[in-house]
Amino acid sequence: MIAGVPNHRELIEAMLSYDLIGFQTDEDCENFLSYVQNDLEFEVRDGVINSSFGRTRAAVFPIGIDPGKFAQQATKAMTHPDVTRLRRSLNGERLAIGVDRLDYSKGLVNRIKAFDKMWTLHPALKRSVSLLQIATPSRGAIEAYGNLASEVAKLVTDVNGVHGEVDWTPIRYLNKGFGQGVLAGLYRTAQVGVVTPLQDGMNLVAKEYVAAQNPADPGVLVLSKFAGAANELDAALLVNPHDIDGMARALAMALAMPLTERRMRWEAMMEKLNGGTIQQWFADFIEALQDTHTTANAALPEPPSLWPRRTADFAARYH
Repeated sequence: MIAGVPNHRELIEAMLSYDLIGFQTDEDCENFLSYVQNDLEFEVRDGVINSSFGRTRAAVFPIGIDPGKFAQQATKAMTHPDVTRLRRSLNGERLAIGVDRLDYSKGLVNRIKAFDKMWTLHPALKRSVSLLQIATPSRGAIEAYGNLASEVAKLVTDVNGVHGEVDWTPIRYLNKGFGQGVLAGLYRTAQVGVVTPLQDGMNLVAKEYVAAQNPADPGVLVLSKFAGAANELDAALLVNPHDIDGMARALAMALAMPLTERRMRWEAMMEKLNGGTIQQWFADFIEALQDTHTTANAALPEPPSLWPRRTADFAARYH
């Protein structure tokens, strides 16, 4: 994909001015190294790139959160007015929650279609579960994003028109943001967390949802396999966001999951979160940077010539 971007060579060469480049997943790191080696024709050995700028190390540092702090926020937020009003309004029905920027990569259209399909296939779930979708406006001045906002709003209206009743709204759709503390309480209130981007480097909403849960009665995370978080949170219900029917089945499965299985899955994911906190991410990155600096000061092979081989047209610009 990067090879299709204008001036991709100059962009990546500028990145190679850095001593260390971190990636969220192994796949992203491998893709980058493959591009540098095959398209830019730089030497790559054991994750180290030898270029005209010297040596650059590429490594994987999946970013985390502070799960303990977030759990405390979730507990405290249960008394927040926004959270208490939401809980009262549910009248015993269950809640699924999605929290995203209003961005085409987040898969909001497919997610809403999946809930539409779920209620169609499982009419018994009508009035027993609703979706709270928080979609924070993003890049509204760009036409494509404005069109997306209109499409999502129309789709929500259509689904509510088909499945809604005079005293029940299937999808509660909000175009505004909330503070982290309030979000923690909203996550804890919801029995299902829905994180289904079409593509995402990590997605910390997935980790926050897990950390916010009540250990005695945790909710279920439905997570896109195309989010970087899926590499760690593999005890979630992993879905393909392009498969509407598959997502509908996963949502119904999440709502029917027994407590014992929910606890087992939640405990497995919390073990991953506690082993990869934001503090650990920071420490690992700094340690790797220090190691890279030490290596850079050692005797190194002479780097390649200032400019790697280019086409005649490109080289003419730098004669």
